[in-house]
Amino acid sequence: MKIIGVTACTAGIAHTYIVAEKIQKAAEEAGCQCKIETQGTIGVQNELTAEDVKNADVVILAHDIAVHGTERFAGKPVVDIPINEESEESDRDDPEEARQEVNEVWIQLSKPNQRKGKIKGL
Repeated sequence: MKIIGVTACTAGIAHTYIVAEKIQKAAEEAGCQCKIETQGTIGVQNELTAEDVKNADVVILAHDIAVHGTERFAGKPVVDIPINEESEESDRDDPEEARQEVNEVWIQLSKPNQRKGKIKGL
């Protein structure tokens, strides 16, 4: 699975980058490819390209402020979660747990009316 995402928090300092790292780590532990764009106080970093978006299976938006450029994800399955939900999670050391959490994303994506809300760990 190819996962892309964007993180953005109110201050644009800590949580933006911490959550990006957590999503990246969970995806890698689950055997997925992942690229996360951060929209922080120093601007956009690790910007998603048109090719990244085209090849993505799913988009994760972890934020508590408006994410810029969401129109580029039109037609893609999007999981939209508050950034504070992910930042409160404990560190994950179990790769099997990461795989299960990625599977939860797929389950959520199969239910179009439930694409918003918390998905633990991602």
